[in-house]
Amino acid sequence: MVFRQYGISFHSVELNFDSKALNEVGFRRNHQRSIGVDAFRSEYELVETREIVAEAEGDVQDQTEQQLLDKLERAVDALSSDLEEREVLVIENEQGRDYPKTKQQTSNVILDGENRLHFFYTVAPALRIARYRFCPPVSPVT
Repeated sequence: MVFRQYGISFHSVELNFDSKALNEVGFRRNHQRSIGVDAFRSEYELVETREIVAEAEGDVQDQTEQQLLDKLERAVDALSSDLEEREVLVIENEQGRDYPKTKQQTSNVILDGENRLHFFYTVAPALRIARYRFCPPVSPVT
């Protein structure tokens, strides 16, 4: 399960990586689960944090950007499928601070005597995803 913080709660989210969207790297709350920030911090421990980067290049702008987003999505899916029991993923990037965006570089190439555009896409900053393990606090025995 993938979570993202919204205000004072963590909410489960679905990936919404769409080259036609304003925020290409997006997440949509799926309302399956939510937990308060304080409860999450006390019940889960950080296992690791990963930074996911990707790049793509091609001759068609939208297709090339979508290829980049598909690579990111496959990387997140791989992390998700590797989760052990009682583990979750958390998107660590914050909106307005270090949120990942697609970056485009365009160059002119000559192909069969014609000028063509060539697109190169990256994502910056990297998509940061942390893996947390559920470990509820132990009550003291009296």
